[in-house]
Amino acid sequence: MTGKRIRAALFDFGGVILSSPFEAFARYEAERGLPDGFLRRLNATDPDINAWSALERNELTVEEFGPRFEAEARALGGSVDAGEVLGLLAGEMRPEMVTAVRRCGERLGTALLTNNIVSMRPAGGGGGAADRHAEVLGLFDVIVESSVVGVRKPDPAFYEHACCELGIEPTEAVFLDDLGVNLKPARAMGMTTIKVTDPTIAIAELESVVGFTLR
Repeated sequence: MTGKRIRAALFDFGGVILSSPFEAFARYEAERGLPDGFLRRLNATDPDINAWSALERNELTVEEFGPRFEAEARALGGSVDAGEVLGLLAGEMRPEMVTAVRRCGERLGTALLTNNIVSMRPAGGGGGAADRHAEVLGLFDVIVESSVVGVRKPDPAFYEHACCELGIEPTEAVFLDDLGVNLKPARAMGMTTIKVTDPTIAIAELESVVGFTLR
């Protein structure tokens, strides 16, 4: 237990609610003969000004992103197809995490905090995956998307926006993300943070923080 009064649970999307895109990145690198971790290194190079970060802040169109991203890859010694890389972002829903979100929503405020390319809120009604996606998004009281608010994790302003929307102080939040770089500023603001590597372990840690069962 943290000893803090937790009023809200904040969740990342890819790598937390969805399986990690890094698994798809690794397969792509192997197929293309790229060094292990090349795409992660590419996205971490000049992270505030590179093509990936600009796309997630909606400062570039997908068409503008492609040539710039591919040029940055060449500068690091690799060749990639930007469209193929963007296609790797889709992941598989983790049912156990969806259940945890639902249980949190019964007692706490909930927010989805995601760096993305375009708004992920589908109209629904198309059946199948689209409706399931919309149903999961509907579990959250607040959704904060980098492509909508024009700022991205790990900028503290992103977390401040989420807290403002929820009407809480950072110290009243627990935040789950699969990237330490995103958790560090949240923790510095006073949030309780959980790094998600194994979803089962992360949910157990979250139960310890919130004080009730999530499974």
